[in-house]
Amino acid sequence: MPETLLEIKDLECPRPNGDPIFSHVNFSVREGDILIVQGKSGSGKSTILKCLSHLNIYRGEVLYRGKGPKSYGIPFYRTRVLYVPQRASLLPGTPRDFMSAVTSFSSYNKSDGGKPKKGKAPTIAHETIELAESWGIDEELWDRIWSNLSGGEMQRIALAIAVGMRSAEILLLDEPTSALDPDTASSVEEFLKSEIKRSESNLKALIWVTHSEEQGRRVGTRFTHLSSGGIREEDGDSIV
Repeated sequence: MPETLLEIKDLECPRPNGDPIFSHVNFSVREGDILIVQGKSGSGKSTILKCLSHLNIYRGEVLYRGKGPKSYGIPFYRTRVLYVPQRASLLPGTPRDFMSAVTSFSSYNKSDGGKPKKGKAPTIAHETIELAESWGIDEELWDRIWSNLSGGEMQRIALAIAVGMRSAEILLLDEPTSALDPDTASSVEEFLKSEIKRSESNLKALIWVTHSEEQGRRVGTRFTHLSSGGIREEDGDSIV
């Protein structure tokens, strides 16, 4: 039976006035899952990903391999349960600067036991740039400042970095192909589906927010619908 990676118990995210955006959210994520999250605009789809990545205040429990994020240390946890936003933040510098900074963090250079890895930190630049190139990103774009990139270029570069870091077991994907043309979106989808199945890959599962019913059916193995009252699992013919 596939191993459980993430358990969500009675998750609730409050608005500033105290009312919940959603509540009573319970589900688990197992190895091999591509869990599709859909729901109406404003139902909290992006918010739930931010809660799972410990970027939002929440009530309830989020357990990664049976332990809460704080028991690992939040920075280390975020390298294993990694959030990829719909639109990358307009960070200072270039994507190459960002990639260099991320891989220098001590949380990235720790083993699963939380201890520093022996030897040099892994170099991710070459294969990450190659992956992005397979999605139509010329290498010269890595040296442009973020604000000079299109939305689609940002999406592809951010996703290539997330995969190329080789640390995440779960990617939290917020509309990762929304700014891409159909052919490029298909290429990204096929890569992610194959990466989940590849035994040598660190990547074990995806939680994927999409507004597209068609995309959900193409990539998903499990299907959920989020509303203010919680989250419910559905079959592939009834996602909304």
